Amino acid sequence: MRDFYAPSQAGMLDQADGLRRLFAGHRQRLLPLVANPHVAFAGLVLDRVAAELTAQGREVLVVDASAHSQAAAELTRLDIASGIVRVAPRLSYLAARGLPLAFVDTRGSAAGFVDAIQRAAPQCDAIVLHAEAAHLARMFVRRAARPILLAADHPESVKHAYAAAKLLAQRCELMTFDLVLAGRPGTPRGEAIAGSVARCLDGFLGALLHGWAEVDPAALDSQPVPRELSELLAMQLSIDPSQPAAWPERAPRGRHVASDARA
Repeated sequence: MRDFYAPSQAGMLDQADGLRRLFAGHRQRLLPLVANPHVAFAGLVLDRVAAELTAQGREVLVVDASAHSQAAAELTRLDIASGIVRVAPRLSYLAARGLPLAFVDTRGSAAGFVDAIQRAAPQCDAIVLHAEAAHLARMFVRRAARPILLAADHPESVKHAYAAAKLLAQRCELMTFDLVLAGRPGTPRGEAIAGSVARCLDGFLGALLHGWAEVDPAALDSQPVPRELSELLAMQLSIDPSQPAAWPERAPRGRHVASDARA
């Protein structure tokens, strides 16, 4: 069996090595999107996020390791690049349910999974990692990131988003978050939910809601993405993974919510 597969495996390795050399020094941005089982149509929200990143000129890879995604193929455990599928111009997808656990080391860290993803897709400069908070906590130990919480106009979804932030703050010491709400933009409910999340983060965790935006899962692909989401993602892409994120000169809406929460 090994001899039978050896030529194709060698070809894939040569191709991957060639891509890594071509994109040597290329800086990849990691966007951790926290899965929330209480948000209906979360997949459509993920699609809108990915579409906006490509619209900003990024080569995007969506890694879906959430509990409701498709299970990773067996071969992907040996060669991650083999599971990456091009789904649209500038957009690729990897079904990765269960895959992060295959990379957990003796200290409980799955940082090796992120490293493997980056090596498998060196041409991608924006990698969206969609997974439960517990999995993301294993991936982002000692990594600079601002997790994106996901919620909706539903109490259980908001509670789950806060619980996810608490876990990431305690286990990874990540103390700034963004929030994406699934719902119709511009409603008073969105402002109220974002304000509540900001106050809970600040009051109970000492953490900050940096930015927030609403995304309508029912919106047509032809409809423009809300400006707030564009700004939120632009700020995500500006985070240097090797340095603490600095305050922007022009912050998205969520920063004002966080400031109000302290008043």
